[in-house]
Amino acid sequence: MISNKPMDIPCSLQERKILEKIALAAKDLRLPAYLIGGFVRDKILGRRTKDMDIVCVGDGIALAHKVAESLGDKVPVSFFKTYGTAQVKWNELEIEFVGARKESYRQESRNPEVTEGTLQDDQNRRDFTINAMAISLREEDYGSLLDPFNGMEDLEAKIIRTPLEPSQTFSDDPLRMMRAIRFASQLQFTIVPEAFAAIQENAERIRIISQERITDEFNKIMLSPKPSVGLDLLYKSGLMKIILPQMVDLVGVEMQEGKGHKDNFYHTLQVVDNIAQNTRDLWLRWAALLHDIAKPATKKFEPGHGWTFHGHDALGGKMVTRIFSKFKLPMGDKMRLVKKLVELHLRPISLTKENITDSAIRRLLFDAGDDIDGLMLLCEADITSKNRVKVKRYLENFELVRARMKEVEESDRIRNWQPPVTGEMIMEIFGLSPGRVVGELKTAIREAILDGEIPNTYDAAYAFMLEKAKSFNLTPVK
Repeated sequence: MISNKPMDIPCSLQERKILEKIALAAKDLRLPAYLIGGFVRDKILGRRTKDMDIVCVGDGIALAHKVAESLGDKVPVSFFKTYGTAQVKWNELEIEFVGARKESYRQESRNPEVTEGTLQDDQNRRDFTINAMAISLREEDYGSLLDPFNGMEDLEAKIIRTPLEPSQTFSDDPLRMMRAIRFASQLQFTIVPEAFAAIQENAERIRIISQERITDEFNKIMLSPKPSVGLDLLYKSGLMKIILPQMVDLVGVEMQEGKGHKDNFYHTLQVVDNIAQNTRDLWLRWAALLHDIAKPATKKFEPGHGWTFHGHDALGGKMVTRIFSKFKLPMGDKMRLVKKLVELHLRPISLTKENITDSAIRRLLFDAGDDIDGLMLLCEADITSKNRVKVKRYLENFELVRARMKEVEESDRIRNWQPPVTGEMIMEIFGLSPGRVVGELKTAIREAILDGEIPNTYDAAYAFMLEKAKSFNLTPVK
């Protein structure tokens, strides 16, 4: 009986149950079947996973339907006849079925010519040895690990290696270059020298991959525990220069009159790592990545003073829009958040260097709105000095800013605030149509409240409006 046989990887009772059903369905159809790839790898590593890949020597779609039938409750099967793949969702598991295949490639395309193959053919076409391991679901050797490329040894050695010749592997499917770097970043593994050399050799081939797939891998690198590992490998491999050249422009230190600026590329990587310690939010990590992106374009040496990057915050905000568009990232709220944080990232820092006025705090709260907490995380991550005394002083100053923000927020309720007298009210009171005067009156009321000239109340704003309206020769119509 299959259920009595041990497995060479640890599985939960639910996972064992579904694997037994797959094994029995495969036996009924006389299809040798195997659990392969990422699920096997992650179970050995003790990582959580919910994606199972099943490869069979034969019709994977037929096997998927047979398994779904055995699960009952009309479990649906999603299948793609063109690709010979099918998917079944059961509880939290997503199970992919495919027939074993072998592939051959033409140099000008990453779309392979696919034919039916054996398990060995299927393992040969896998990207890395750690993803080529399989668990047999056949009755005669159920639960046994099939590891033709010593993937288990590579897991223990924490290395990324290709099953076959690396240059051919990456040329066949150039996305594998980014996947290698992504796994190195996620798992804190090392890409073996010959494989990394092959990535450098084939970097230009990434241009034939769709932007959506590149972006997906890039985001996975950004979400890894220490994103700098992957970002640095992208740079050293030559891939970063192709997919995000603005980052490469940050590399290096220029000296004049004995004065140099910091290497803004490696500073940025440290900021991304710093913010990654405090949040899993992908968009805050993107804000950290792009916060100094405009420094090369704004760099200037001022004799007797040193290097300046005036306006890199404002220009950086404009660059965010272009980069998001190129990467096909969401152009709505997510882009606006990153743009806002890049534009505002110097503001809290400037407040630590001067006597903090309530007006400055009000303006920061008004401009940042609900994103103020993300902005403060970014600013704290931006402290990359190796001088512990300086870091301690900055962090203490940020705590003072936070305390002042809390005081002002409690008294003025300025976050996400709209002036108590609106443009519509101004038009109604003075009988005006939309135009410059309405905008100037509304702006004057807002500025007066932000500057602390008048309290944030309707009565005070109304009285201020009436007084200000006299300079426009306006009087209420009723």
